[in-house]
Amino acid sequence: MSGRSPLYKKAFVFFSSPVARELVNHVKRDGSVLSRIGALREMNLEYFAIDSQGFITDNERALEDLFGDEESSRKGDACLNLMANRIGTVFASLREFPYVRYRAPKSLDPTTMTTFRDLIPTKLAAGVWNSLMKYKSNLPNFPQSETCELLILDRSIDQIAPVIHEWTYDAMCHDLLNMEGNKYVHEIPGKNGGVPEKKEVLLEDHDPIWLELRHAHIADASERLHEKMTNFVSKNKAAQIHGSRDGGELSTRDLQKMVQALPQYSEQIEKLSLHVDIAGKINKIIRETGLKEVGQLEQDLVFADAGTKELINFLRVKEDVSRENKLRLLMIYAAVYPEKFDDDKISKLMELARLSPDDRTAVYNMRLLEASSETKKSSIVPFSLKFDAHKKKHAARKDRPGEEVKWQLSRFYPMIEELVEKLSKGELPTNDYPCMNEPSRSFHGTPGSPSASLRTGQIPAPHSMRSRRPSTWARPRNSDDGYSSDSILRHASSDFKKMGQRIFVFIVGGATRSELRVCHKLSTKLQREIVLGSSSIDDPPQFITKLKLMAADELSLDDLQI
Repeated sequence: MSGRSPLYKKAFVFFSSPVARELVNHVKRDGSVLSRIGALREMNLEYFAIDSQGFITDNERALEDLFGDEESSRKGDACLNLMANRIGTVFASLREFPYVRYRAPKSLDPTTMTTFRDLIPTKLAAGVWNSLMKYKSNLPNFPQSETCELLILDRSIDQIAPVIHEWTYDAMCHDLLNMEGNKYVHEIPGKNGGVPEKKEVLLEDHDPIWLELRHAHIADASERLHEKMTNFVSKNKAAQIHGSRDGGELSTRDLQKMVQALPQYSEQIEKLSLHVDIAGKINKIIRETGLKEVGQLEQDLVFADAGTKELINFLRVKEDVSRENKLRLLMIYAAVYPEKFDDDKISKLMELARLSPDDRTAVYNMRLLEASSETKKSSIVPFSLKFDAHKKKHAARKDRPGEEVKWQLSRFYPMIEELVEKLSKGELPTNDYPCMNEPSRSFHGTPGSPSASLRTGQIPAPHSMRSRRPSTWARPRNSDDGYSSDSILRHASSDFKKMGQRIFVFIVGGATRSELRVCHKLSTKLQREIVLGSSSIDDPPQFITKLKLMAADELSLDDLQI
């Protein structure tokens, strides 16, 4: 850019987060530079959107830096500061000013020292608040009063969600298919029997079939794909000639022939064949690895329909179950029965499962994510679960009233589902989840109860989603070829504008596909857009690797009753 005849006429400079005023002034003072600057803007974009209602701050090592080493609070503070500034840019770019709620630390009594780990949500809330205050005073058009709610949590609120098998199409793709982010490598048979081509595809919101099926149970998704394919073939004479004539499954080669015979439908057929291929692969893995039985035992452990005896029996009988699945079962067991660490029960089970030393490390490191023992009794973790039968005393979840579960393997729900519902109704206890900015009477009707606005009629009364979004969900379901690209995306975002205030939930230490699914589901149910943020989004294999990396020699600290 320098000299008399620079290579480019103008420079357009964009910053992803706020820039120091003295640096801007430095640029302004230089006349030779100023004339060549076409734009100089702060974009406030220090986050990655993972879908229309989810973002990450890309702090991949948060679990290790924050939960691993009790002593290194310097590393932890640096990680939280960076995270807080990145979260701040989300609110700056959306022009939203939130009530900042966070999970309070629980100590056993006033003399007990709170550990760094206990204070993670508190420290992050303070960092986000500082960041918001800067935007409030410096950013044009930034709201001066609260427009939404933010709830800051950490991974200790739910240790089961990151390791249990989630049976939806989206989660199974990421859990079982070694995908890299949202990228899937699809093999297409070569023309005239040549070498198969490899094609990278992104499973994202622009694909209407993905959008329709991603949160469906894998069995349901497979069924619906089969229906779409059959409908397409029955409506197209040319497709019938090239499809399999015995009414059996269509092979990828059949689909390839159809694409050649019906070029006008190539995009539909390719999208369908992609998903038929993926679902087929997933179902094959489920069959070959005996995943249904593993999944059933996982659910039963969580809902206290099975315990130690059933787990021992399973490990003895099912010797061919993969090491990873045994490990995940033991991690769920450790989350449901943390006290079994003390009586050596868990180490005996790990011997029975023949787990490797690093797998054992992952199980032991579940303790680093334990909420302090008192929170087990408080209303923070599973909301003071009261069970009638004594065998239910260890249930990490109870069946939710009014929730009909079509698939037995989908009983599990992440803890944030309950927390967000309580927040939306204004029922989240303020002593467990305090607010950085105490709600004012004018905003809520009653001080101290965020979301009382829901009751004061500021928000349109919820009514059936079917009447509100006819084209969003109904049409793709009934479109024969499953391809009706205009309907979904066009209506998804505009509908949220008619809804109540947004709720943002941020989970420190990695969020899961099931938590993202719940945010989509609750947006419909509560008539408010729920946005999930996290330091990263982890599929179970990634989460387990992160747990293994958390130093194991710090266990001795946790053995002290803090």
